[in-house]
Amino acid sequence: MKVLFLTRYPVEGASSRYRVYQYLEHLEKKGVSCSVSSFMSYEMYLTTFMKGNKAKKIYLTIKAIVRRLFTLLFFYKYDVIYLQREMFPFNSSVIENIIRKFGVKLVFDYDDALFITKVNSYNKISNHIRSESRLISTLKRVDCVLAGNDFLSDYAKKYCSQTLTFEVAEDTSRIKGKDRDFYNKENIVIGWLGSKTTAKYLQLISDPLKKIALKYPNVRFEVMGSDKEFSIAGLNIKITPWSLENELIALSKFDIGLMPLPDEEWSKGKSGGKARTYMAAGVVPVVTSIGYNCQLIKHMQTGCLVKTQDEWFYYLSDLIVNDKKRKSISIAAREYVIENFNVETKAEEMKVIFENLVNGRSNIV
Repeated sequence: MKVLFLTRYPVEGASSRYRVYQYLEHLEKKGVSCSVSSFMSYEMYLTTFMKGNKAKKIYLTIKAIVRRLFTLLFFYKYDVIYLQREMFPFNSSVIENIIRKFGVKLVFDYDDALFITKVNSYNKISNHIRSESRLISTLKRVDCVLAGNDFLSDYAKKYCSQTLTFEVAEDTSRIKGKDRDFYNKENIVIGWLGSKTTAKYLQLISDPLKKIALKYPNVRFEVMGSDKEFSIAGLNIKITPWSLENELIALSKFDIGLMPLPDEEWSKGKSGGKARTYMAAGVVPVVTSIGYNCQLIKHMQTGCLVKTQDEWFYYLSDLIVNDKKRKSISIAAREYVIENFNVETKAEEMKVIFENLVNGRSNIV
């Protein structure tokens, strides 16, 4: 069986890395021949997260479209074409219809609420080409939808009957648990891991973080992946640029991981990637109690679910002073990820879905 994975980002992009790239090796071992083509080149990916550069962004987008069109000239060689998010940044119904007429199965994968528009201050071009109607058009034409959580799955089911919730795996052979010195109160690190576009959500909890800094001068704050200019007034933050290697180094230092989200529908589309990564590394996740987070995390067992500013301060304080609690949650969180989000097991699930689609079975799992 041959599968062409059309990702949005190169491996550096978290959604593509977690939804596609981490499975390729395991699928190959299981007899699935995998080819992968990213819409964005590495240069385009970097430029996307820079403000301005409009002319360059347009040029790189046109170049990416041409590259993808060339890739699709050979679509007939594959049994399945796996769309990680959209095929093109415009309605591609004609191309998708042609592909299906030749018997190639189309799988659409998404792990974000693409039907809810969020303004991107780094890439204003994308704000003009996003469209819920375009998403709906794609959902109606594909053979199968794999959604990152039940909220996204419920939306897709209105347009594609063959829709599954496919929770992302976590490669715990890459992300190691660390034997932290849980009883060293002189060097506790509260960290955040993410991208330039999501670092702004740390501002939602700026007040409790500043209170923590005042009350516990032994606590250090580290942020990975934000703009180097990112800051919270009154808070001393160490900022590190993101890379695959730096990510592992940062996680090995974090004791507590933050995941604040706004209280809105868009947040229900988040699929817990940040929290799950913390958990895999034995970092205690403290996250906004909304959407999939409430399904992923067992409060005070594998992490902390919080809503109010007072709760952010209370639970962070509790984890700082209570070494045994921090240790027990850390261990339980990693064990939960190892048991429930094994990358090889998820790759096998993906293979079965492909086989059932290709063989025309009505039930794809």
